[in-house]
Amino acid sequence: MYHYGLLLIFLDLSFDLVGSVSQLEINKHLEMGRDFLVHGQLQDALSHYHAAIEGDPNNYLAYYNRGMVYLALGKAKFAILDLDKVLELKPDFTAARLQRGNVLFKQANFDLAETNYREVLAMEPHNEEAMNMLHRSSSLKRVVEYAKDMVRNGEYETAIQQITQIIEACPWSSELRELRAECYVALGDYMSAISDIRSTTKLLTDNTEGYFKLSSMLYRLGQVEESLKEIRECLKLDPEHKQCFPFYKKVKKVARLLENAENAEEANDPKSCIQYAESVLSLEPTMANVRFTALQLLCRCYTADSQPARAISSCQDALKIRREPAILCDSAEAYLANELYDDAIRDYKEALEMDPSLQKAKQGLQKAQQRQKLSESRDYYKILNVPRTASKREIIKAYRKAAQKWHPDNFQEGEEKKRAEKKFIDIAAAKEVLTDDEKRAKFDQGEDPLDPESGKHHQGFNPFQEFHQFHGSPFQFKFHFN
Repeated sequence: MYHYGLLLIFLDLSFDLVGSVSQLEINKHLEMGRDFLVHGQLQDALSHYHAAIEGDPNNYLAYYNRGMVYLALGKAKFAILDLDKVLELKPDFTAARLQRGNVLFKQANFDLAETNYREVLAMEPHNEEAMNMLHRSSSLKRVVEYAKDMVRNGEYETAIQQITQIIEACPWSSELRELRAECYVALGDYMSAISDIRSTTKLLTDNTEGYFKLSSMLYRLGQVEESLKEIRECLKLDPEHKQCFPFYKKVKKVARLLENAENAEEANDPKSCIQYAESVLSLEPTMANVRFTALQLLCRCYTADSQPARAISSCQDALKIRREPAILCDSAEAYLANELYDDAIRDYKEALEMDPSLQKAKQGLQKAQQRQKLSESRDYYKILNVPRTASKREIIKAYRKAAQKWHPDNFQEGEEKKRAEKKFIDIAAAKEVLTDDEKRAKFDQGEDPLDPESGKHHQGFNPFQEFHQFHGSPFQFKFHFN
């Protein structure tokens, strides 16, 4: 019996010792949590409060302090859960009840907030904060009802003003932000609506509906990649969401086609660019801003593919959706390719009116005006009947054909021979300019390198020394077919 009694005493002391060590650890976690909280190291503070609660699940102060950290992190949902636990463990803790009321107030959950304030006043009748917050809650509740009436009556601008006033006091209300977003959409201000909906996805951790709305609005604005990013967030929360999943499939396909078209344009593959962009138009018949992106690509790629008529048509369709400096410059380039100089000059000037510092428009306008001037004299591409995109090999081939046709020896003396001589000189000049990279580049910029008036022409140019001699010709034409 003696040894058994000693054993019991030893066990009691052991349990007491373990308990006191555990409490010391809990107190240490609470102390360190407070220190980190004071210094703004919220995540570190949160870790210590987690540990304190794990060690003592009935420590109401640990829950309260962790709730304050959650509030500092903007995680109102978790803060409310901790404050609920505090009041379950200690119903007379008025500071916790007041804080819970304040969180509910910031969420614009006015009825529940007022219940908490009244409970505080029942315990502390002279609590000034509770009295003031109760009054504010009652006033703002009336403003909310007024704002909702404005929305129902279609008075969206007034409603926005009222809702904005409430949100300043209740920044954690997802419902108010959704209501204001609805007003912005009605007014066509999608960027402001997007800002509000994005806030709701942060305020509500499982807001699949918010992500769907956000993605839909971004897609409507033509921001396809951003739309795809947000719809993926919805699917992370619910992979089979009935709205998000089918929308994701469509947006993903459009995004891939646009990316392929842009890559093809960068790779100087206009035909592939056209194919992908046309597919976007087929897939998306209604959303104007998505179609705008595809049409702008077609405007540039049809121009690059020497289809200026189709390029102009695509440009005009894009401009019906949005008139922006970039697409006006693309349109001007399409007009230039079709030798419609007045139209090109008009579009460049409009682009400069919108953005006076746009270098592309400044340079393009100068080029268009110079080409217009050249068109009134001689156009070397027209003389050889080749497109501006013709390769050097195509130019030489066209030159040979034209030179043989218009050789003066093929014509009798008189007006026909004089006409042939002039044609022959122009053909030689065209070959001279278009087979020389430097001269061709100058001509493409609107400058004739053989124009005596420019002062920059090639002084040694003599077309009659370019060819083999034709028998019986009064000139010494020399052909070099290499």
